[in-house]
Amino acid sequence: MTMSAKIQLWFPSRFLHCFQTETHNKYQPLQSISSSLQHKNLQQFCCYNPFSPSHHSLTMALKAIHVSDVSSLDIVPESPSFSLYSTRFSDGVQVSRAEFKVPKFLVIGHRGHGMNALQSLDRRMKAIKENSITSFNAAASFPIDYIEFDVQVTNDDCPIIFHDDVILTLNNGTLFEKRITDLSLSEFLAYGPQREAGKEGKALLRRNKDGKIVQWDVEQDDTLCTLEEAFLHVHPSLGFNIELKFDDHTVYEQDYLVHVLKAILKIVFDHAKDRPIIFSTFQPDAASLVKKLQSAYPVFFLTNGGCEIYEDVRRNSLEEALKHCLENGLQGIVSEIKGVFRNPGVVTKIKESQLSLLTYGALNNVPEAVYIQHLMGIDGVIVDLVQEITEVVANLITSAMVVDEEGLTEGIGKLHSKPQFSQKELSFLLNLIPKLIQL
Repeated sequence: MTMSAKIQLWFPSRFLHCFQTETHNKYQPLQSISSSLQHKNLQQFCCYNPFSPSHHSLTMALKAIHVSDVSSLDIVPESPSFSLYSTRFSDGVQVSRAEFKVPKFLVIGHRGHGMNALQSLDRRMKAIKENSITSFNAAASFPIDYIEFDVQVTNDDCPIIFHDDVILTLNNGTLFEKRITDLSLSEFLAYGPQREAGKEGKALLRRNKDGKIVQWDVEQDDTLCTLEEAFLHVHPSLGFNIELKFDDHTVYEQDYLVHVLKAILKIVFDHAKDRPIIFSTFQPDAASLVKKLQSAYPVFFLTNGGCEIYEDVRRNSLEEALKHCLENGLQGIVSEIKGVFRNPGVVTKIKESQLSLLTYGALNNVPEAVYIQHLMGIDGVIVDLVQEITEVVANLITSAMVVDEEGLTEGIGKLHSKPQFSQKELSFLLNLIPKLIQL
């Protein structure tokens, strides 16, 4: 594609809705929602819709990421596997003491096949119980690279998979609420569907973001599970993005964090074998500690990129996340995509620092938002709509459209480079996004 290529980015109404911009048309061209910006290059930007069914999509090709040398510490096994090869990657994801490489644009299933939004009118958000073996294996049926899930440790030192800090049930009309970390393994597994035929578990409820408590009803339910069970029962080629889950509002002693992390790492080292693994966490001290406790697997720092403010300043911006990664030798950042869209210039700083950048958030369920992230050089997305987004990304990878000054030439196959924009055109796009989300 030449530097003078004309590209149109079309935004369906569902995408604009995520940006809090109203539209009534199914497809709304970029210039119609930004005419007030009076940008002289806008017309050059608009002539091709990469998501139109009548065209082939553009391909994705991302640079490999390198990180500095890391040292081994006390609980790394004597001969850990440093090659995180997965048959889902053409070249594998490799982690060594010298480098971490992402060979392609990653698609990661959020809590497996997707999180449960019980208040949603979209049936897909209530199809399969999140963070369950059923959800993980449902995600594995699509060409995704990893699943993301949340790991906590019970009071008898068993790593389990559950997102919320507390678990709710109703008994004789009375609501009972307990912290996950205050439960034993047997107490935790007593909630929801049971493994034993004829045995009834405690009713499982959930508190929505608006504070309303609802029955945790999904179309395809499953039992709660442990981290060990995930290793044993999920397809071995599917990578695990293990979020180390801690309460946002609790101050933890280092000894406690080390104790919890060692319990999790023991299961990982006992069962991971050649499965690709990424650790991630919002807890800054846990991120640095898990990096010190092992060197076999990459560690990413989770941040909402300033979308919410916390007492710990390390959590309050992408710049702080970048600083924390560099100071502690972490391999990457996972950010709320709105935080990146509000501050797109930080992507360059992150890439220049040789860190990987993944994103999460509702906008990652919109194909156009995923496409824009590819253009920005982001390394992958965590998504709820696994089927829809993997189809979009597969089209981007396997189909190509070469655009030149003489017109459009279609070709099937993998492009060797990303679509090319002039610096002025790309700067315009990155400057437009924050305006769309109305800071």
